[in-house]
Amino acid sequence: MKIALVRARYSSHGGAERFATRALRALAGSEAGAVDLSVIARRWDADANESTAAARFIRCDPFYLGSVWRDASFASGVNAIVARESFDLVQSHERIPGLPVYRAGDGVHAAWLERRARAATPAARLGMRLNPHHRYLVRAERAMFEHPALRAVICNSTLVRDEILARFAIGPERIALIRNGVDLVRFTPDARATYRSRLRAELAIADDAPVFVFVGSGFERKGVARALRALVEVERAVLVVVGDDKHRARYAATARARGVASRVRFVGAVADPLPYYAMADCFLLPTLYDPFPNAALEAFACGLPVITTDACGAAELIDEGRNGWVVDALEVEPLVAVMLTWISMDPSEQARIADQARQTAFPFSLEALGTELVALYRRLLATR
Repeated sequence: MKIALVRARYSSHGGAERFATRALRALAGSEAGAVDLSVIARRWDADANESTAAARFIRCDPFYLGSVWRDASFASGVNAIVARESFDLVQSHERIPGLPVYRAGDGVHAAWLERRARAATPAARLGMRLNPHHRYLVRAERAMFEHPALRAVICNSTLVRDEILARFAIGPERIALIRNGVDLVRFTPDARATYRSRLRAELAIADDAPVFVFVGSGFERKGVARALRALVEVERAVLVVVGDDKHRARYAATARARGVASRVRFVGAVADPLPYYAMADCFLLPTLYDPFPNAALEAFACGLPVITTDACGAAELIDEGRNGWVVDALEVEPLVAVMLTWISMDPSEQARIADQARQTAFPFSLEALGTELVALYRRLLATR
């Protein structure tokens, strides 16, 4: 199969890219046969160890000024490349009308704007309404979902699937629910023996301190501010923030202003989050909107209970109190309550929940992901 993946800026740290990497590893281990892969991107910062390293990189980097021109010129360039190549399938991770397969890993932009507006100040809401890039994305999104050339949309959660069906003129038969996959051999509770003590020592965290780990970039959307507010009420707990944001210094200042800076570690973006899951006790993602984060699945696989919100696709996997907790996306007090609940449990109960968390990840192996993707691709190829 000749497959092209479209991603404007490919980086091994990104959630969509990690999905693509895992999907391709899964395909390579399936009975799909040879997969001839091309990556169409403006920039590709691929790790040599990724399964995409052997792919053909097709640069699509037309000149632009500003975000609207940037996205529009990339979309035009991609369509020109697809027109001259002979791909069997093109799977886009960008909102580009006219391509056959779209993975809705970023969810629905219009839905994100609505959720963001509920938490924003009046001035910020006005800014969002007047922002030309937001208007462009909303228009491109509708044009893409309602374009006759679109044959399949890959959703990683029922949250996103239902938002698409409710907002756009698209038939449910064109939507495939395929959740992310995780390497269950690599992401395992056994990693604690390798990393826990050493990494805690490096970060100056006591061995007996309760540690909540946050993994993600885009701090506003993923709720770092709410995590810092909650930490004020959860004494002794340490928050480790893995990921980056252009306003990271502002969040560090917030931690100082709230008196919790000594219990927060901002470690920045990392190529491998595994050591940070291994040194933590619980995964925390108080996100305002997240279709289905890879990080939550990785945390489950490492035996970490997951605390997230009702605006996160991973909430669909949580059995309250058994493998994690789900709280309101805008409230802080419920977040404080479940963090305190976890800390106050006796070690045997924590061990039981950690075991259930690990079991939650079992259905989402790379092999299962590969099986579902191959089935989808074969169906699309058979009905070209």
